[in-house]
This record gives sequence, C-alpha cells and structure tokens, in this order.
Amino acid sequence: MSYFKGKLLVFSCLVFLMPSCTVVPVEPGAYYSRAAKAHLYELKQWAFDGRLAVSGVNDSWSANISWVHAPGEDKIRLSGPLGQGAMYIRLLDDFVILDRGDGKVESSAHSEEFINQQLGMFVPVHSLRYWVVGLPEPSRKFEETGNGFKQAGWQSEYKEMQRASDEIMPRKITITNNQVKLKLIVDQWNLNDAKAK
Repeated sequence: MSYFKGKLLVFSCLVFLMPSCTVVPVEPGAYYSRAAKAHLYELKQWAFDGRLAVSGVNDSWSANISWVHAPGEDKIRLSGPLGQGAMYIRLLDDFVILDRGDGKVESSAHSEEFINQQLGMFVPVHSLRYWVVGLPEPSRKFEETGNGFKQAGWQSEYKEMQRASDEIMPRKITITNNQVKLKLIVDQWNLNDAKAK
C-alpha cells in the first residue's frame, strides 16, 4: 500500500468515526448573563478544546485550540488539521514560553507583545483568560451589552451556550475590535469540579 493510499485510508476512517463522537448538549433557551456567571471568578481550573479563527486587516488564520488554565499558569496549544504545525504557548503570569515543536523554544518577559509579534496581529491574551469563560477582566471597566460586554476597546459576544458539568458555558464566542475579529467555537469544556465551595 502506497504512503498516499495509507493516509487516505486513515482520513476515511476518521471521517467515518466522526458521527459517533460525543455531542455536547447545546442549551437552545440559554442566553448569556454576566450576573449568573460571576461566581466563575472563583473557578481555579478549567480547560477546553475547540476551534479558533482570527482575521485582521492584512491576514487571517484558523487553528484547533486546546487551553488549560490553572492558578498562575495557562497552557495553549494551537494546531492545524490533524494536529499539524502545532504551537505551544505557556503563560506564567507575564512570562511566556513559546515552542513551535521544531526544537527551538523562545521566551519573553513581555508576554502579550511577544505573542502578538509571533501571530502577526494583536490578540489580548491576558483578557482572553476571562473572556473565554464569559467574564470581563475584573481589573478593567466594562459595559454590558445584550449578549456580552465591551471592554478595553473589544466587544465580546456569546452567540451560543452549552452545558458543562453543572454550568452553562460559552460555545460560540465572537470577540472584535476595529482591526481584529476572533471566532471561537468550544467543542468541550472541562471544569475539573473546581468551583469555589
């Protein structure tokens, strides 16, 4: 069997298996409510897997995303189809470590500037730690809107919600300013039963 036919067989098997994957229950009647989510500021650990699309004035790209959050540390993995071209980002407060999987690891004490330089456009990584959960960053002013909020020049909109453990969490999120648009679809949340007691 040729290498190409082998890859085609693996791809066909994956496509065949996709319908049997677990489907996350979407909450059709659920809507975004910041007040109902305020207790999630106490959530110490969470993780999700999903898909991210980012478009700017001169560039756009998309990737699969896996994000694991723990106190003082965030681990983000961005990858192409079937895990190709993976980039690993590790945030430790304001320090960042970037691994492109080619044996060359880079780091910086200016995490947001460094990440934005690597991605080619401004992405507010520190604020995203809160926004992906559905919360405004607590240290900045914000303005509530019908299905989200505005903060630091960005509009966060929660288009669709889903059930994860005992919580209603974001599923489809759009975050925009006048130059960049991020679309995130969360396929699965893992809250690690880490809610504040």
